[in-house]
This record gives sequence, C-alpha cells and structure tokens, in this order.
Amino acid sequence: MQSSRRRPTLATVAASAGVSVATVSKVLNGRSDVAPDTRRRVQSLLVEHGYAGRPAHRSPAMVELQVSGDLCAYSTEIIKGTLEAGAEAGVPVVITNVKGEPPSGDAWAHGLTAGGWQAMILLTDEANRRQLASLTRAGLPVVVVNPINPPPAPVTSIGATNFAGGITATDHLLALGHRRIACLGGPADAASSQARVHGYRAAMENAGVPVLPGYVRSAGFCYPDGLREGARLLDVEPRPTAVFAASDEIALALIQVARERGLRVPDDLSVVGFDDTEIATMTSPPLTTVRQPLREMGIVALRTALRLAAGETVESRHIELATELVVRSSSLAV
Repeated sequence: MQSSRRRPTLATVAASAGVSVATVSKVLNGRSDVAPDTRRRVQSLLVEHGYAGRPAHRSPAMVELQVSGDLCAYSTEIIKGTLEAGAEAGVPVVITNVKGEPPSGDAWAHGLTAGGWQAMILLTDEANRRQLASLTRAGLPVVVVNPINPPPAPVTSIGATNFAGGITATDHLLALGHRRIACLGGPADAASSQARVHGYRAAMENAGVPVLPGYVRSAGFCYPDGLREGARLLDVEPRPTAVFAASDEIALALIQVARERGLRVPDDLSVVGFDDTEIATMTSPPLTTVRQPLREMGIVALRTALRLAAGETVESRHIELATELVVRSSSLAV
C-alpha cells in the first residue's frame, strides 16, 4: 500500500523549528547570518523530516563577504571593490553584516561548504580565531581584509603599507616647516596603528626633530575617540602646530575640537589623516590624508579568494598595497 505521507516542505521544517521559511532557506544555503543554536535545531529537523531539497544549480564559485560592525565610508569602499571584482569574474558575492559575536563552529563552517560557498572574505577589526579555525578545518579558503593584527597561518590577509604611510604624512608636515608635530594614533595594541606611529617617529628621527612629551597619544579609529584624545592632545604645552592622525575619522574629530577652541585649520593647526575615504573630501577644509587603497583591497581580496578556491598557491600570506599622500587644504606651511 502506498504511503499517504506528503513530502516535507520548507514550511513544515520552519513550523517545527519555530522559525521563518527564510531562516530554513539560509541554513540550507550555508548562510552565516543564522544563530548557531538555531542552525543546529534546523539542521536536526531537516534530517528528522527527511527533507530533500531541489538540486541546486550553483555557480562555479560563490563567495561571502562578512562585514563586522556598522557600515561606514571605510568599509563601503572595500565592499565596492569586492563587488566590482566579483562582477568582473562572474562570481556572486553575498554580503553579510555581523553585529556582536561572529558565527563559528564546525557545523556552521561545514554548512557553508555544503551550501556551495567557495571562499570567505572577512572585513573585521579583529578576526575571530575560533571562526578562522572552524573555516580552516572545513577546508574553506579565508581572506581577511586589513586586519588590526595579522591572522594566524594559513589564513591570507590583505593590508596596506602603514609604516611607509606614517613616514609620508610626517615628511609632508616637516617639508611645510612644522617642527612641533604630534601624532594621534589608533588603538595602542593594533599592529596597523603601531606601524603608522612608528613611521611618524622614524620620520621625526630622520629629520633630527625631537618628539616632545605628550605629543603621541593612542585613541581609536573612530570619531568619538578623536574627540576625546584630540582634546587632550591640544592641552599639551607647547601646543603642536601640526598633527598626523591615524585615520580620517579621528582627524576630522581633531579639527572639530580645534574649532571649538577657536583654532583655525590649517592656519593655526595643520592636520593630516589616513585612509582617504569619501569624508576626506566633504569636510571643510578638505583633508590632506594618506590614501589607503581600500577599493583595490576589496578587488585583490576577491581575486585572491578565487585563486585559493581553485587550489592555487598565493605568493605571500600577507599582501600589502602601497599608500600615497593626497594633499588638500588641511595642511599649510608655517
């Protein structure tokens, strides 16, 4: 006698799990934006119900770009580059914005490979080591873009020449005749910020110009950090006539602090940033800054991820792209 039991559907599984059909679909497709407990519950019910989805007609490669935290001008430029390279290669790129603890675990990582993902690109301040370990064990190639600190082997990372950028910014201010030059750095424990500050110190030392007490401060890379530490920096006596800031955001915050104190930029205080995001051209005056090739980083990350997915060996585990100075109106000769 033929069984009258109907073939289970996504809706059946979703109802049993207490989630939406879209969530079940995400689990089936290996999407990372599903909570680990929910993913395990759905995967268990898929097996229990004997669900067999339609055969997937997948592209030769699918890549996920996982962005941690709030989107900003900095991350948007990298996203644009990744999408541009994906379109050129004919590869779908799925962007996932993760807030809080990123997904990890072997079940999650194997779900990605089962869902057809060929590589993962992470745009994050600090790559989660548990997540990286899970992806490595699943055999899924990973590329981390501009990490604060280098990820462990065998993960590949894309960055910029931070040390050279720090030298270039400081040399520019020295060439304008400034001698009381301060540095507003990023997080003290971030390798990228340390390299920028070391570049500043190297340029000052090469020029025989002393770094005065209190002239180097660690902040963060975001606007509120620049407001707080910028105010403290401008309290130092003698007050600096120029500042190299480790990001565009803290440079703009410093300009705001200077204005609140009646200082004119660049007449009373020259400011140089780092990144060259869109906001550098929107401020008044437009910001002199070290251009970090953000869009190109996204392009190189996607191309590198595809090479790794194809089983190729990349020449270097860490790839650095060159920075360059973009002179605008926030810096002036003394």
